[in-house]
Amino acid sequence: QVQLVESGGGLVQAGGSLRLSCAASGSSFRFNVIGWYRQVPGNQRELVARITPGGATNDADSVMGRFTIPRDNAKNTVDLQMSNWKTEDTAVYYCNVRVSSMFRGEGEYWGQGTQVTVSS
Repeated sequence: QVQLVESGGGLVQAGGSLRLSCAASGSSFRFNVIGWYRQVPGNQRELVARITPGGATNDADSVMGRFTIPRDNAKNTVDLQMSNWKTEDTAVYYCNVRVSSMFRGEGEYWGQGTQVTVSS
């Protein structure tokens, strides 16, 4: 099975910086795209940023220029380092990983979510 462990959520002041971390584990799996999504109650979950093993990234227009998403392929970890947080960034942030396995094919897993609250 794949396990995702998220950390780093909490309270941040508007304009401040905060780092979220995601560690993926699971024997016999190849970890492909890993990313961060967020969800506000009543809204659909939306992409924040994601990264391939080769370092190619996709991100939402709303976070452009405010984030980096460093990935360590040896440790299967992906961070979301964001600066200049805005109150509209308040949400539950979820780590997402797409995997492939010789025995199980392809799959997708979600972390349990970590709350980020931005105070004005």
